[in-house]
Amino acid sequence: MAFSILLTLLVACTAVVGVPTGQTGLDDDMIAKVKANLAQIATHSWEIGTELETLLELESPELSVFGGTIPPPRVLASDSTASDVITKASEIVGNDTDTAGPLIDGDGAVGDPASLGVPVLLANWTRSDPKFSVAASNQLSYLLNDAPRTEDGAISHRADQVQLWADFVYMAPPFIAYYGALQGGSTGYDLLQLAYTQCKLYRQYLKDDSGLWQHIILGSGTDATHWGTGNAWAAAGMLRVLETIRRSSEADNMLSERLELTSWINEILTHAWNYQQTNGTLLNWIDQADSFPDSSSTALLGAVTYRMAALTGDLTHISSANDAFDVIKASLTDDGWLLNTVDPLTFNTPSASGSYSPEGQAFVLLLHSAWRDYAATFERR
Repeated sequence: MAFSILLTLLVACTAVVGVPTGQTGLDDDMIAKVKANLAQIATHSWEIGTELETLLELESPELSVFGGTIPPPRVLASDSTASDVITKASEIVGNDTDTAGPLIDGDGAVGDPASLGVPVLLANWTRSDPKFSVAASNQLSYLLNDAPRTEDGAISHRADQVQLWADFVYMAPPFIAYYGALQGGSTGYDLLQLAYTQCKLYRQYLKDDSGLWQHIILGSGTDATHWGTGNAWAAAGMLRVLETIRRSSEADNMLSERLELTSWINEILTHAWNYQQTNGTLLNWIDQADSFPDSSSTALLGAVTYRMAALTGDLTHISSANDAFDVIKASLTDDGWLLNTVDPLTFNTPSASGSYSPEGQAFVLLLHSAWRDYAATFERR
């Protein structure tokens, strides 16, 4: 009860009535171009997983954790509802239901294939096809029983060594949480707790005195920088876990976990936006003045900011999100390509001329969807 009162006060004390921004979103033509470009270049497991999450938030918000019910309806509104997401999930799963392990090759990553888990679970829920259920179960079993871990239980992001990447938080915990929310009962509660615990452990390992998260620790090939996209992955992943818990049957039983997740997300936003440049962008290494501008992390952290404002009513960082949206619009070509991105495979160099970031393309659409839902939330108040 105490946490329920605290959560109510948290929202009530920060709520503001009315539409607090004159920001405008992307037009339909630009959205279509960005989406088509994303589909063209998303090939790795995490890129496809992020693409499908993006399509849910953009085109079928009633089925995303930000706008829908959990569990979702068994029968969708029409055959076209989320058809692109479910079709892609079908292609990924195929007809092989006997192969244990991840849903798709993860290029050596434990966490990345799990990013496809929510679309597969959604397909299973609405199609009742055993192949989806088995595939999702195999993916969960791999995370829980086969993947390397730290001694205190943090699931490794890499298969060949125990190594923690901030990226993991967007890939695996949202899938674990969604699986638990659909499962229900004591098993479902345990999975929701596990998703929260993974966020907690990753924060304990990766956050340092700066308030930001390091990118990669433990094992060989670490990266102690405060990589912008890594911090964005972490904040956005924790937000999806938070919303999944909040819309689940265990929401009232996990009030303390919800408050902690809320605090941890805001922690990243507060420290990241402190380093926002005058034109609205963030730098690739957020707190290194000699780093280069990165539109990818700027877009995703902007999206998280709009989502958090819609959830809590706290508008502290909205001006930063608006400035970020402005620079993202200015960074789009007429053909719908996002410029000024970090190369997502090197982490430390800008994308080469004529090359584009699949996750950057997705983040543009996540930013627009988050802004749209944020504006609609305040219009209803």
